[in-house]
Amino acid sequence: MEEKKTGFEEFKVSGSEILEKIKEIIREGNARRIIFKTEDGRTFMEIPLTVGIVGTLIAPVWAAIGAVAALASNLTIVVEKEMRDKP
Repeated sequence: MEEKKTGFEEFKVSGSEILEKIKEIIREGNARRIIFKTEDGRTFMEIPLTVGIVGTLIAPVWAAIGAVAALASNLTIVVEKEMRDKP
């Protein structure tokens, strides 16, 4: 049986790169949550990526990410991922 652990990955992106990076993260499929942090390390938005949100609430999420991209110059995206240990 596989044990599930949580890991984190960080990406520094500029406003123009945010949407493409988020699309890439969602396509990978193992992200549980995306956290946006400012240059000084403060969290200003968290987006849970559960099955329900990807399927039903995607339009408002994209709108929020688009607003962040328009306002931000440099951000850190922290991705909480499900990591699986192999036996």
